[in-house]
Amino acid sequence: MSQGPPRIFDRKAVALHRARGRLLAGNYHYLGVDALESIGGRLTPIRRDFDHVLDVEGFFRNAAPFHRPREHVDLGEREVLDAPAAPYDLIVSVLGLHAVNDLPGALAQIRGALKPDGLFLGALFGGETLTELRQSLAAAESEVLGGLSPRVAPFADVRDLGGLLQRAGFALPVADVERTVIRFSDFAALVRELRLMGETNALTERLRKPMPRAMLAAAVAHYAAHFADPDGKLRATFDIVYLTGWAPHESQPQPLKPGSARSRLAQALGTREESTGEKPG
Repeated sequence: MSQGPPRIFDRKAVALHRARGRLLAGNYHYLGVDALESIGGRLTPIRRDFDHVLDVEGFFRNAAPFHRPREHVDLGEREVLDAPAAPYDLIVSVLGLHAVNDLPGALAQIRGALKPDGLFLGALFGGETLTELRQSLAAAESEVLGGLSPRVAPFADVRDLGGLLQRAGFALPVADVERTVIRFSDFAALVRELRLMGETNALTERLRKPMPRAMLAAAVAHYAAHFADPDGKLRATFDIVYLTGWAPHESQPQPLKPGSARSRLAQALGTREESTGEKPG
C-alpha cells in the first residue's frame, strides 16, 4: 500500500513560522513585493477580467497588484485545497508552495479548481536559493559534530517545476526563474530576515535542540570566508521560480499532430534536403 509522498516539511511548523513572520513583518517584505510585482507584470498583458480569484498559501495576502476581491486558503497539514467556491478564473500563490510535501498533488488540485481556460500564476523559491547558508551550515556541522542534519530546505529546479505543471494537466505551461542576491551586514541579519519571511527551519527531521555555539561560530566563519564581498557584507542567493499554466480549453492553441506538417523543414530553411542512403533497421 502506498504511503504517499515523503513528509519533508513539518506543516504545523511551517504555519507557525509564517504566522510569526506576518506578526513581525506585516504584509511587507522585499522579496514578497518583488514576486508580486513580477506576477503582476505577467498578468497585465492578459486582456481579461478575473472576477473569481483564489490566493493559495499566500504569505503576502493583501498587497498589490491583487486589490480585487479574492478568497484565501492554505493547504493545511493535510495539504488539501478546501476551496468550496471553485471553479475560479484565476488562482495565485506567492512564496508558499515550496514548503508543500506533495507539490504535484497541490498543483493538480489547483488545476482542478480552475474554470476551463482559467489561469494559475505561482511564485516559489527554487534553484540555488540559500546555497551559501546551506554550504556554510554543512561545513560547520561536519567540522564540529562530525555529521550532517537537515537544516536548509531542498528547492526544486526550474525544469523540474515546468515538468510538474505538465504532469498536473496544465495547458501552455511556462516556468522561468529570476535570481536576486541580497547583501547582509552580518550573519545575524540574514537569520533575522529569514524569520521575517517565515522561512526558518521547518523540516520534519530537523534537530529540536539549539545549535551548539561552536557550530554557529564555525558557520559564521565559513560564510564570511567564502561568501563575503570586499566590504565584508555577506551575499545570499534567492531564486524565485515563476509558474504559469492554463486550465485546458478548446480555444487555446493546440500542437500539431505528428506527420501533419504541410511543408518540409528544408523548404522552410531554404536549403536542399539530401538522402544519406540509409534506412532505419
